[in-house]
Amino acid sequence: MDVRADDNCRLWTAETGRGEPLIMCHGGPGLWDMSGSLAARLAERLTVIRWDQRGCGRSERRGPYSVARSAADLGAVIGPRTRVALFGHSWGATLALRYALDHPGRVSALVYACGTGLGWSWREPFGRVSSARLAPLQAHIEELQARGEERAATVLLWSAEFFDGREHEHAEEMATPWFGINHDCYTQIWAELERTWHEDELMTQCRALEVPVLIIDGGRDLRPRWAVDSLERALPRVTRVILPGAGHIPWLEAPEEFVRSLAEFLL
Repeated sequence: MDVRADDNCRLWTAETGRGEPLIMCHGGPGLWDMSGSLAARLAERLTVIRWDQRGCGRSERRGPYSVARSAADLGAVIGPRTRVALFGHSWGATLALRYALDHPGRVSALVYACGTGLGWSWREPFGRVSSARLAPLQAHIEELQARGEERAATVLLWSAEFFDGREHEHAEEMATPWFGINHDCYTQIWAELERTWHEDELMTQCRALEVPVLIIDGGRDLRPRWAVDSLERALPRVTRVILPGAGHIPWLEAPEEFVRSLAEFLL
């Protein structure tokens, strides 16, 4: 069932399962919800609400694009529910944390999955490691991009995020169905975060957050996991789990361990 934001923008949502609600915030910006297999695993224990952010995937393709607008849209998805658990992956972890800091009374728990923390020192080492990982594929990726084959090029890019021998299979799952990347959304929100997402101010806010938080990461994520250490230190009620063999989308590489960690935290 779709939801309307306060400016009447149509937001795609899907609800499955039973039990307490868990709202999923996908990564990007500019992508769409790819947590269908995770939602199916959680559905026996939780009511999982998935949604595509404004301008992305199955939602209406229009802006404006900003952190505040994304948080307001998340509020529309939460709707009249009094308190809910939030799950955020990558950029979605930033969005879910921002919402919890602004509206702690509406959040019962926060799962911060594979986020990049409160600062920006992660970007240079991530870029270096990512470039090395993609080097054998780079010529093919550029050839596909030159031919306008965005999906095929993106699958190759995403395959670098996995390490279990099923890299292409996992990347294909992420890209199916394919909706196209909203590059305007990506560019505008990242530019805003660079201007406004400052560690010193965020540390102060995080120290006051009494919402229980699970930080869960893949130990082989190309984004350095030490970038999240300051967030872990700042949060007063935090649990941290690292799945050693998994990358940036750990529920695909270590599904049993990932679901078990979520269940132990949320239930």
